[in-house]
Amino acid sequence: MLAIRGALFSTAKNCSAVLGCRSKHTLPDLPYDFGALEPVICREIMELHHQKHHNAYVTNLNAAEEQLQDAVAKKDASKIIQLGNAIKFNGGGHINHSIFWKNLSPDRSDPSAELQKALNRDFQNMENFKKEMKAAAVAVQGSGWAWLGYNKKTKLLQIAACPNQDPLEATTGLVPLLGIDVWEHAYYLQYKNLRPNYVDAIFDVVNWKDVSERLAKAQ
Repeated sequence: MLAIRGALFSTAKNCSAVLGCRSKHTLPDLPYDFGALEPVICREIMELHHQKHHNAYVTNLNAAEEQLQDAVAKKDASKIIQLGNAIKFNGGGHINHSIFWKNLSPDRSDPSAELQKALNRDFQNMENFKKEMKAAAVAVQGSGWAWLGYNKKTKLLQIAACPNQDPLEATTGLVPLLGIDVWEHAYYLQYKNLRPNYVDAIFDVVNWKDVSERLAKAQ
């Protein structure tokens, strides 16, 4: 037990050096107008989702990191551990949404030759990929995300679902390429309880250029 405690404080000391000069997280600008994704996602949803929900994750993440910095300075192991969930939840929300906004675009695009080849290899074709991605998104119980990720070990594409705001790479090791937010705040004002309809529609505004670039970087 003493060894674990010593290791925790050693890590905390190193963490303190980093946190001491950290800059605050900020809400990224949308790369398009709030109404640009209509009729797939209405202006009201986009504005609330970005300005209220994502902004709350950023605000709460900064607050949690400030408390962490204080706890590290005081060598308060209990408080450091307690803050883990808040940092995971709000940090995940910030990471996930920062990817999500760029994954969408009002401008039509196509997968790169490399991405299309990978989709055909791992899912047979685009339509089958969409079918499997939809199944994962619809099956999420409560709130969460469906992801297309890249497995660096197998060099294959994989579909995964994450609960709440769990970030894909930190919890599964998969590099996130495309995420579908299935928290109700992402669609309920427009689609009500018809999550499958929302998932079908969102493929019409997927930014395949961004997804392709993420795959190229992951490889």
